[in-house]
Amino acid sequence: MNTKFSNPLKNLSNQFENMVRGRLWLKVLFALALGVIAGILLGPDLGLLSADTVKNITSWLALPGQVFLAIIQMIVVPLVLASIVLGLAANNNPDAMKKNGVIAILFIMFSTALAAIIGIALALNIQPGNFVDASALMEAGTDQVANVAAKGFPSMADLPSKVSGLIPKNPLASMASGEMLQVILFSAVLGAALLSIPAKQSKPLFDLLSALQEVSLRIVSWAMLLAPLAVFGLITRLVANLGVEVLGGIAVYVLTVVIGLLLVACFYFIVAKITTKQKFSLFFVNVRELLLLAFSTSSSAAVMPISLKVAEEKLNIKPEISRFLVPLGATINMTGTAMYQGVATVFLAQVFNVDLSLSSYLFIITMSVAASIGSPATPGAGIIILSMVLEGVGIPAAGIAIILGVDRILDMCRTSINVLGDIVACTTVQYFSKEDVIENKNIPNSEQPL
Repeated sequence: MNTKFSNPLKNLSNQFENMVRGRLWLKVLFALALGVIAGILLGPDLGLLSADTVKNITSWLALPGQVFLAIIQMIVVPLVLASIVLGLAANNNPDAMKKNGVIAILFIMFSTALAAIIGIALALNIQPGNFVDASALMEAGTDQVANVAAKGFPSMADLPSKVSGLIPKNPLASMASGEMLQVILFSAVLGAALLSIPAKQSKPLFDLLSALQEVSLRIVSWAMLLAPLAVFGLITRLVANLGVEVLGGIAVYVLTVVIGLLLVACFYFIVAKITTKQKFSLFFVNVRELLLLAFSTSSSAAVMPISLKVAEEKLNIKPEISRFLVPLGATINMTGTAMYQGVATVFLAQVFNVDLSLSSYLFIITMSVAASIGSPATPGAGIIILSMVLEGVGIPAAGIAIILGVDRILDMCRTSINVLGDIVACTTVQYFSKEDVIENKNIPNSEQPL
């Protein structure tokens, strides 16, 4: 009897192992599902274990995730530096490079403003603020709100110093502190300067940066082996500490944000279909693993090497475009974050019964676009941007406490959209700059495991 059923079970197990082997996106998705289940079992809703025991267990489970993020963030700065300089070097036509930059900036500003408008329109129609009892949720995030408020809000008088501060006085200090916009500006200046000197003198440094880029990509490929364990541990800790009941309390708000992000994704897929001439299914297959990894890390910068690989090898984007726009997009292209600002601001206005005028909505859109530029491409950046928007339209900053509980989940979702926007920005620039796509016969334009 046991023999009768052992072979089918063994065959099923072998089929599952073959399906998962080599497909990182599937492993990540499977780990995500297991993490949610483990989080529910360890969470306060079932009460199977004491709070201290759960905290200890989830801390150890989250260790692979913390190591994974630390390795990725360790290598981001050298990778950005090498990628931008080499991207500029690959394009020896200054006029074409200038044209590509203008097209990219216009597309990013348009898509970011459109995303903020989508968020505002959805929140006005669904009105998620009417489904929330603010008093019960405010207490849980008081300390976190104090930490956000302590960062302060920039005024118009501070703007000139903020602009001049974008130029790194000490590039090494900017690299050490992870100030990505300053790193990008320094890389651009360095690349332009190398192009202006004789090739014989610049070649050694270009060779060094090329080797640095390859080493960085190799380290990232090693770190990706931890991705499934990282996702499992981080999601388990999130669900176990938060609990299903708190998630359900603002489910309508979460659903509104997710719908908005899906609408922005649809916009990007339509643009990608036009600019790449690929079917939706093929483009989705090409980017799905990248989007899942962005979802798991909540950082555009962390998945930058994979973004470059997808852009160049699967979508045939020229290196001079991808290696310039992907690092730039990770810093200034925050479309998913802008959509989230629109929903969250209107949601909190409904909770606190704050009437927003037309000028307030225009301010939200403008700030969503402006504040996204230069924001760190790291987890949690959206909350800092949101605090500035709330201050500008007269909504109590303490309202952030209401949404802090689910912000980690939404941060993961909007990061995927931000990364998708970086890829589509590359396809759009290549399309409008009338560049010929790369002829790559070794790597077919279809699904391949990264």
